[in-house]
Amino acid sequence: MEFISLRENTYAFTGAVNIGYSMKEGKGLLIDTGLDDSAANKVLRILDEKGLPLDYCIITHAHTDHYGGADRIRSKRDVKILAPRLEKAIMENPVLEPIYLFNGAFPPISLRNKFLEAKGISVDKEIEAGPFQLGPFQLDILGLPGHSYGQIGVMVEGVLYASDAYFGKEALAKHIVPFIADADQTLATLHYILEQSCHGSIPGHGIYEEDFRKTVEENIALHHRHMKALEELIAGKQSCSFEGIVKEYLNEVGVSSRQLGQLLLYRTSITAYLISLERRERITMVVTQNELVVALHS
Repeated sequence: MEFISLRENTYAFTGAVNIGYSMKEGKGLLIDTGLDDSAANKVLRILDEKGLPLDYCIITHAHTDHYGGADRIRSKRDVKILAPRLEKAIMENPVLEPIYLFNGAFPPISLRNKFLEAKGISVDKEIEAGPFQLGPFQLDILGLPGHSYGQIGVMVEGVLYASDAYFGKEALAKHIVPFIADADQTLATLHYILEQSCHGSIPGHGIYEEDFRKTVEENIALHHRHMKALEELIAGKQSCSFEGIVKEYLNEVGVSSRQLGQLLLYRTSITAYLISLERRERITMVVTQNELVVALHS
């Protein structure tokens, strides 16, 4: 983990997951906390070494790599924790994430790990999109749904902490099919980010860029390619089972899921693309002989 300066009084802890930090008038603001106790301990150690305060923590969304360290942060500091309403519900009831990944049924043991189910944390205050005063910090909270239903970004001192609204180029290449919950919201959010006037932006996974628009445009293009490829895959068949589409497409793009959690994350993204195609009446989904079947819209 490296602590880097982005602009005056705005910083980031960079690594597998980026964590934002800002200081003003003797108060410190953390944006996300990393995956686990280890990440939180590193953050606290660096702040202590540099004599920096910590008073507030905003969680952008309830995926464990962004709030898994919150329990340790709170145990070591008197910190006020804020999060969006829907994300708050999951943070306070973290078993909900493996539950929804497992189609609503109570999840198997293999899904109950720190990557999908963090330690629960009580949120002090709900936060929503719009201008927001937090102590000495004048923030702009941006609604950035798509990757997660209630995800937000935080604009502070002209720097956008964009969370997982978009991914850096290396992260895009690594994940192949990035996790999303709603393809249409994801694309709308990406176009919204392109409209923002700021000094620079840093995603949850990727580097800080003053000119971040090309990276955002690459995210947009990738999502469109996935939807087009899925439609073409379906067009090559009279009909295909939903699970068959998931399997074939992952094989086609070279993804090999070795764990149930990995498979379900990819499955969710493919579902999001298919729902977008269905909304635009490009495909249809029907139940035939107790099986969910996908076909081109007639």
